[in-house]
Amino acid sequence: MRGQVVSRAKRVFSPEFREDAVRLVIGSSRPIASVARELQIGEGTLGNWVSVYRRDHAGEEPGLDVGERARLRELERRYREVKLENEFLKKAASGSIGGCNTAGGLVNEGGWGGASGSAGYVE
Repeated sequence: MRGQVVSRAKRVFSPEFREDAVRLVIGSSRPIASVARELQIGEGTLGNWVSVYRRDHAGEEPGLDVGERARLRELERRYREVKLENEFLKKAASGSIGGCNTAGGLVNEGGWGGASGSAGYVE
């Protein structure tokens, strides 16, 4: 079978099936991959249908209500906090590289290693 191309029959989907599949993605905010697996269709196929729908219906989706806007602002604020914390931790971690916490770091200051009691490196 090596070197031979095996083709599959092209599946044809009715317009109603396509609409229902897109509605599952748009209406429930479920991931395309999840809906595609459930319907046993290709992720790319469903993604194309959703893209066409979104392009054809741009601007028709309802805006956020007051509660959703407040939640969005809170999530954006929290995201900025986490991003700053992450940057701080990266800088702190990069400043501690080469310290005594590494496998090849100093030993014997706390009493392990050789009998001499002087600090040395572990190989």
